[in-house]
Amino acid sequence: MAKKRQSPNQASKLDPIHPNAAGIDIGAQNHWVCVPSGRANECVRRFGCYTADLYAIADWLTESGVETVAMESTGVYWIPLFQILETRGFEVKLVNAHHVKTLPGRKTDVLDCQWLQQLHSYGLLSGSFRPEDEICILRSYIRQRDSLIRSASVHIQRMQKALTQMNIQLHQAVSDITGTTGMTIIRAIVGGEHDPQVLAAKKHHRVKRSEAEIAAALNGDYRKEHLFVLQQELHLYDVYQSQIAECDRQIEECLSQFNDKIDISQSPLSPPKHIRHKPQGNEPAFDLRTHLYRMSGVDFTRVDGLGVLTVQIILSEVGLDPSRFPTVKHFTSWLGLCPGSRITGGKIKSSQTRPVVNRAANAFRMAAQTAGKSHSALGAFYRRLRSRLGSPKAITATAHKIARIFYKLWTTGGDYTDPGMDYYEQRYRERMVNNLHKKAQAFGFELIPQSSENLVS
Repeated sequence: MAKKRQSPNQASKLDPIHPNAAGIDIGAQNHWVCVPSGRANECVRRFGCYTADLYAIADWLTESGVETVAMESTGVYWIPLFQILETRGFEVKLVNAHHVKTLPGRKTDVLDCQWLQQLHSYGLLSGSFRPEDEICILRSYIRQRDSLIRSASVHIQRMQKALTQMNIQLHQAVSDITGTTGMTIIRAIVGGEHDPQVLAAKKHHRVKRSEAEIAAALNGDYRKEHLFVLQQELHLYDVYQSQIAECDRQIEECLSQFNDKIDISQSPLSPPKHIRHKPQGNEPAFDLRTHLYRMSGVDFTRVDGLGVLTVQIILSEVGLDPSRFPTVKHFTSWLGLCPGSRITGGKIKSSQTRPVVNRAANAFRMAAQTAGKSHSALGAFYRRLRSRLGSPKAITATAHKIARIFYKLWTTGGDYTDPGMDYYEQRYRERMVNNLHKKAQAFGFELIPQSSENLVS
């Protein structure tokens, strides 16, 4: 018996994976919401962007029996609605607009929210990564602190410009004009002291330059207009420093609210590699290393290149739950540090890394640059690649390796032990010798190592 041919006009009906799914198209002034058909008189509604409208969206989704929501947005317009829906118990996914546009089948008369609802009901959308709420709170403080530091650096440059216009070569005499000696001299200049000998006498006892050398650098043309600019930039710099200190207090309070993953009394924190008497650079005044060790259970600062501020940035971006990334390949791919796999017809077209804007990836790259200056295995690995591939590729490759070490410690715990400066050099030599043995066997020869006596002769 012949089978009945299916008409091409009859579309195959798929069973939805998420029958209680909704789609939201986020805008600056209006939000379009679509619920499954049959749940309301109108399955598509438009809401405003005020807070009362956001709660009205949550109420309507609850009345319609919605359990999961997919939203598409640009900028930061999605954050208030995302937080309200997440608080109400909805499973919220923020989807990438590029992924939605690449899926075929959309008609021209279908709204964005309807297309999101349809795709999400069939399980065709994956949400962007967002850590838990307490990490998001910490991340907001840390990002604000970074913004303040960048703003303060602008006023440092303007202070140095004003000094240079007066031919005061303070940056030639001291390594950092924002250090103890530099700021003491700048404040004295703003206070009205212009005698080079008096200013040079205010140097710290650890400064290597003599008072005569510093006095020669401070002999300049103290013009009134440039002193006025220096005074204003110094005031703005102090304002930002006070705001950074206030931000540090909020960060310390936020860190103290995290649960302990390790008992410090049972597993005390090992001494740091370099003992410092005061915070270096932009480090906060409180004991940040102990907080990070307590809340994560791992001392990531044992890895060469990973300082306390770098670890703080990474944890604030990726969170404390490593299960969000099933494997280390997922983790490095999300960071955009792993080699690309653009293959067509069995041929590799390109292996360049994906262009990803990621603060955690930037932190790993900064750690790679720092590790490249150290006498460690990672430093030797970086320098060997730099000599062969150049600095940009060496930084990315070293950042990829540090990210893999970070993930290993993040998932399994334990301590990191540096294998030594000659570790990678020895492995590289072993690989070269093995390759030479294989080439010799391919041509019917045998590679015989030469004794040390023959090498000397």
